[in-house]
Parts: sequence; structure tokens; C-alpha cells
Amino acid sequence: MDNLELGKVIAKFRINKNYNIKQLAEKTNVTSSMLSQIERGISNPSLNTLRVIADALEVPLLSFFSQSEKSKDLITRADSRKKIVFPPPQNMEYMLLSPDLSGLIEMVLMKIPPVSQSAENPITHIGEEVAYVLEGSIVLHIGDDIETLNTGDSVKIPPGVQHKWENNTDKEVTIIFAVTPPTF
Repeated sequence: MDNLELGKVIAKFRINKNYNIKQLAEKTNVTSSMLSQIERGISNPSLNTLRVIADALEVPLLSFFSQSEKSKDLITRADSRKKIVFPPPQNMEYMLLSPDLSGLIEMVLMKIPPVSQSAENPITHIGEEVAYVLEGSIVLHIGDDIETLNTGDSVKIPPGVQHKWENNTDKEVTIIFAVTPPTF
């Protein structure tokens, strides 16, 4: 990857965070003129400078170098999804719907078997989630509340909010999540 390509990638992440160059300069202690030169491909930044910029933009350093410009790299085929399958008693299955974790968001499909739950105790995440119940009925323990979500319902789970999913039915429940930043 040449300096110009790297600069364009950094600019894309900066714009996605709604930062102007001056705001990023304040967050990184890298001068505005240096950041401008990096984005225009004029300057060759050190690894340490790239690390500081990645931290300020809240993206993995490697995301500056991940190239998924070809459409085939942007597609995740149903038969080649990355999966995590939890053993009993959970028996849950997570499938990554996005091709990888290089972007700012990930999509995950979760299947919860009948009469099971996502965790013994509620958990929290550093990121934000939006979940959509694709099929079934599920009890969501969120903060101090307990809510039932049915097919077609959705919920936003802010960062740091304790939650767990509980399937009290005799049918599998399928939920799609959008998560940022990626944590799969």
C-alpha cells in the first residue's frame, strides 16, 4: 500500500467519525498540517503515529491496511460464515454476517435454542448493539427491566448496559445484531 492509499483510508475513517482534521489533531497531538500531509500521501507516518491515529479513531491499527475493495471480498456466502458454537447448556450459535472485523460495524446472527439463555448472568459490552428478532419470541433482561420481544421487534443496547437473552419457548429464536465496534 502506498502513502496515498493509506492517507485515503485514514481520511475515510476520520470522516466516518465526523472529525475534521483539527479535531483529530487535538485527539492525537499530531499537528493539523502533518495529518493533512498524511491524508494527501505526502508524508510517510511512523508506526507510532499510525497507532495514535488508530486509537483516536477507535479502529484497529490493521484496519488502515486491510484492503477489501474487490466486491468478492465484501460478500459473505451463507456456507462460509465464521461461526462460534457454545456447548451445553447454552448450545447457542453466533455467525458473523459481515466478511471480517476490519470495518466500523459488524453484523452477527444469533440462534438461541428452545429453553435456553445467552448467559447465566447479564453481561455488558464496550460497544453499542442494535438487535432485530428475525424469528421467535425472546425475553430480554436489560438493565433493571425485563422485556419480551417478538418477531419483527428490535432493541438498541447502549454500551455498558447489562443484558441477557432468555428463550422460554419450545422453538429456536433467531436474532440479527449490528455491533459497533466489532467484537465477534
